[in-house]
Amino acid sequence: MKRIGILTAGGDTPALNATILGAVQAANAAGIEMLGLLNGFASFFEPNAPHVPLNPLFQAIPELDATRGGTILGSSRTYVDSSDLDLLKQIANRIARLQLDGLICIGGDGTMNGLQPLCDIIPTVLAPKTIDNDLGLNYAGEADTWELEEQGGNATYIRCAHPTGKDADYSIDKMINYATPGYATAVYEAAEGVRRVRTTAESHRRIAIIEVMGRHSGYIALGASYGQPDIILIPESPFNIDELTEKVRTIYDHQQHVVIVCGEGIIDDAGLEYGAASGSTDPSGNVLLSGAASKLASSLHQRLGDDYFTSTGYFSSGKAAFFTRKVGHTQRGGRPLAFDRFYASQLGGNAVRMLLNGANNEVSTLQWSPSDGFSVGSHPAALFRDKYGEIHARTVHESFYDHGLYQLTPTGREYLLPIFTNAIGSDDTEYIRQSLFDSGNLYHSYKSVNIQISKRVRYLT
Repeated sequence: MKRIGILTAGGDTPALNATILGAVQAANAAGIEMLGLLNGFASFFEPNAPHVPLNPLFQAIPELDATRGGTILGSSRTYVDSSDLDLLKQIANRIARLQLDGLICIGGDGTMNGLQPLCDIIPTVLAPKTIDNDLGLNYAGEADTWELEEQGGNATYIRCAHPTGKDADYSIDKMINYATPGYATAVYEAAEGVRRVRTTAESHRRIAIIEVMGRHSGYIALGASYGQPDIILIPESPFNIDELTEKVRTIYDHQQHVVIVCGEGIIDDAGLEYGAASGSTDPSGNVLLSGAASKLASSLHQRLGDDYFTSTGYFSSGKAAFFTRKVGHTQRGGRPLAFDRFYASQLGGNAVRMLLNGANNEVSTLQWSPSDGFSVGSHPAALFRDKYGEIHARTVHESFYDHGLYQLTPTGREYLLPIFTNAIGSDDTEYIRQSLFDSGNLYHSYKSVNIQISKRVRYLT
């Protein structure tokens, strides 16, 4: 191989530039040119296929900084339709004109679906990223536990039971792709948010509900355990609002405040998404989640009643006892922690080596074992697909979460510890100390890397 293309697709995460840099460094060592394709798959939709040389003279361009969040290549949620044969011919032509010998796509499950048509055109591999930590499997064969069933005239994917018998003894070292770059940084933001909200809730005797990202996967909410919330709600575990209300009452009676963390995709015991907006979808076609935290606050207020709060003398109304906070897009942005930077670069470099070894339609993965710790590997993309060809978000394994206590289990703690024990490097804390209140920030405006990258953009003619 002489030239490899690389792109980022889907939502941004803190460690994308680290993944790109790791791939570029591996390409430099192998004497391979690396072209960055702008705005994800959308680059192939443009006749001039905008791109950026990332390693002229086999040196990484200075704008490529592993500590910079986001992606210097831009991203989009544009994906290739495998049924559009004319478009595929045009894309094949543009790939040929770019003289690409291989392609690395950095993304999550949507990107894995999006790259499938390209695998017939050019050897293509995936380097994983997603703050939700939902690209992976709890164990080999988990994809086969999904069934497609008719419900109310609609086809719906139903999760069957986990294996029984000899495979029932689950252990975390069986996980495929243990953690994805961006997850650790997102959890840091969420857990720190819980700690900061705690003091306000405690001081004012209030009930705080903090909503974190994770539509179908509760890994961020689970990781927020580091912030010591009183209650955690995850999408994988339906809850009964009346039982939850009694749990909240018990905690409030004891300590005069409650802190709840909920994933944005939590569901009630009827199987309905608690924060769903009827008839609305986001740019990816998913049902728009308008606010699980707000609805949860309203439901708890209704059941606890005004008198419960006003009788304490702290509040004029029950509504005043609640406040909500969405951690929101701050989970996806900013400087990546040391864990994310290091392993993102390892996964990016591994993706290059996979292509050099003849891989196609495979995923660069991060594995963990008690004896060896973390290591990079690779798995066929087919392993992640169910019998119908669909890729599902990895869900929190049932052994990680105690439904009755609304808390992390010992197995859940065992899972989180390898990731977070040394997730923050000394340079991370030093960076905060030196940069946030740098006096220069008061005198100089932010200088976007996009300006410099625009000077490097090349086009097909």
